[in-house]
Amino acid sequence: MDRCVVLVDAGYLLGAAASLLAGDPSRSRVTVDHTALITALRERAEAETGLPLLRIYWFDAAPDRRPMPEHRRLRVLPRVTVRLGALTRAEGRWVQKGVDAAMHAELSELARNRACADVVLITGDGDLLPGMMSAKEHGVVVHLWALQAADGDFNQSEDLVGEADERRVLDREWIEGSFTLRDTSSVFPAPGPRQEIAKILAAPPAALPAVVPPAVHPAADAPAPVPAVAPGRPQPAAALKVVPTPKDLAGRTAATPITAVANGHGANGHGVNGHGATAHGVNGHGAVGQTGPVLRWSSDRGWVDRPAPEPAVTAGDSLPTLAQLTTAEQRWADREEDITSIGGDAHEVGQVFARRWSDRLGDVERLTVLWPDYPRIPHRVDGELLRYAARFGLLAHKDDQIDEHDRYAIRAGFWKELAARVPGGSMVVDD
Repeated sequence: MDRCVVLVDAGYLLGAAASLLAGDPSRSRVTVDHTALITALRERAEAETGLPLLRIYWFDAAPDRRPMPEHRRLRVLPRVTVRLGALTRAEGRWVQKGVDAAMHAELSELARNRACADVVLITGDGDLLPGMMSAKEHGVVVHLWALQAADGDFNQSEDLVGEADERRVLDREWIEGSFTLRDTSSVFPAPGPRQEIAKILAAPPAALPAVVPPAVHPAADAPAPVPAVAPGRPQPAAALKVVPTPKDLAGRTAATPITAVANGHGANGHGVNGHGATAHGVNGHGAVGQTGPVLRWSSDRGWVDRPAPEPAVTAGDSLPTLAQLTTAEQRWADREEDITSIGGDAHEVGQVFARRWSDRLGDVERLTVLWPDYPRIPHRVDGELLRYAARFGLLAHKDDQIDEHDRYAIRAGFWKELAARVPGGSMVVDD
């Protein structure tokens, strides 16, 4: 049929553009305006072939073939179909699997079914040569497009170049219409966490119940103090700290001191009638007042189960979650915004979540109860925030775990957005 199709090897296109603009083939060095790029590809293909566009196929790789944020934005654009291969780790580097095979299969199928008259290929991999030859045998005109190489040389397979019917080079001016050099200071920040992240990292852990150490009384048979050593002689080794035994810990009390009882046995000394004050409690040997927690250990009867401590409940835990405040219509609108507008930066994701939560809660005064617990986020809201962040590919390359630095950035973005919206926030959260 009299239509044209564009097949894009995203790895080649983005890598070559980054090499030209940044001198580094890493895709993270450039920012892509996908809408402008697809429009430019369509206009250029229709102008070069003189035929209307049927479709643009975008071939890329992703961990476990799960679409990343850029793939979600691309596949909702008109006349764009995204095909994903696998991204795997091999010998310390990330390798695409299945992308070339998918391009070969799509090219052969389009030619065999006479779905188009002209095919535009944007790739540099010689593995696609059999597919190109097969398409030509079915009467399809193959246009091979290259991106201008950074060193002025070729960045495509010589066999592909020799087999193509038409060849074009997309120069720097055309590339700069859709690609911009990303600010390296934001992609690769200076060593050390951002100030708001540093505050979260520096937050002290939750306070543990204070334990009052037992008073230590010198025993009658305790060794005499070590005399001072004359100057110039070797100094004695520092005295080692005594580690309490489970029995010692079991006798600790937070309020009531240990009381000696007549005929009661004691520790390191002798009390009334020759015995001292450590606890053999109930069997007539002594009595110890105990009001604090008792450490339990294994015995002949097996392990003694201790009840789990009750989690600390704060005022923020009573606030509703974003899911409880979101209607079905809002959920659909959120999904569209996530696909088309949200870039997926960890800090930005936290801000978007906080904005929606505060807007839908209505009365932002209710959120002031969060400031005494800063930087702690209510447990249910924090879990919902991390699950929301996982939609943006922040799990990628990390074995299904959000990176620790990303978690801090997500939460820092959350607090920064609330600080701008909730009274009193600027006094708690530093910019």
